[in-house]
Amino acid sequence: MPLVPMTAFTEDVKKDKYAVGQFNLNNLEFTQAITEAAMEEKSPVIFGVSEGALKYMGIDYTVAIAKVAAERAGVPVALHLDHGSNFDMVMKCIRAGFSSVMFDGSHHSFEDNLRLTKQVVEAAHAVGVSVEGELGTIGGVEDDLSVDEEDATLANPEEAIRFWEETKVDYVAIAVGTAHGMYKGVPKIRYDIIEKVASNIGAPIVLHGGSGVPDEAIVKSISLGVGKINVNTESQVACTEMIRKVLAAKPNEIDPRKYLGPARDAIKEVVKGKMRLFGSSNRA
Repeated sequence: MPLVPMTAFTEDVKKDKYAVGQFNLNNLEFTQAITEAAMEEKSPVIFGVSEGALKYMGIDYTVAIAKVAAERAGVPVALHLDHGSNFDMVMKCIRAGFSSVMFDGSHHSFEDNLRLTKQVVEAAHAVGVSVEGELGTIGGVEDDLSVDEEDATLANPEEAIRFWEETKVDYVAIAVGTAHGMYKGVPKIRYDIIEKVASNIGAPIVLHGGSGVPDEAIVKSISLGVGKINVNTESQVACTEMIRKVLAAKPNEIDPRKYLGPARDAIKEVVKGKMRLFGSSNRA
């Protein structure tokens, strides 16, 4: 199948109360693992690509690999820019073939975020590309971006509702207590914010920082209106731990296929488990 925008999932996730996972592409092995998981689970899936990953892989390689994976998968696949920092980057990804983009204006003032997101939505929707916007600031570390816990700010529900009403973004990411990276403790998720915003807008809520969130918290968040959940760190941990395990057992191994292959399998198992948890298995 060709790449699809995230609007391909919107009606079903809202009606049937499940979430589609965004799993980040970091290299070819991650792409293969995520694709195989989606095929085996018969699940729609979102390939997330950060700006850091684009610098590492190259935008042309990334789009080509994603298109081949989507054709092979036989399930709906969206290629999504994760945390696009500016209009030019968003447009570059759209021109290159991304089917979905996130514009992260959460570090701007609310009014500037509103204005800039409107510009992105107008341009993206004109060519059939879906848009995710963000309110509030999510803590933790992602690529080169680090936000201290004290600098993270929860989304204001009234502003989030107005944000959707005026921008008409397709998915709304709101800061509700999760963070990028793994947690040192148990995240304190503000379910009241999720419920209030979700019940007053026509778009699914996005939960960033899905790695390490307890299963029961994920299930409750989905029941309240979360329709997209981002996972990357858990996949990276599984990958790295497997590589270390293989090289510890075979310290003289020099063939990268011999340790990247098992790492790919470890990533796939993480993704399959999340798809089952999110309720997206057998939805394609």
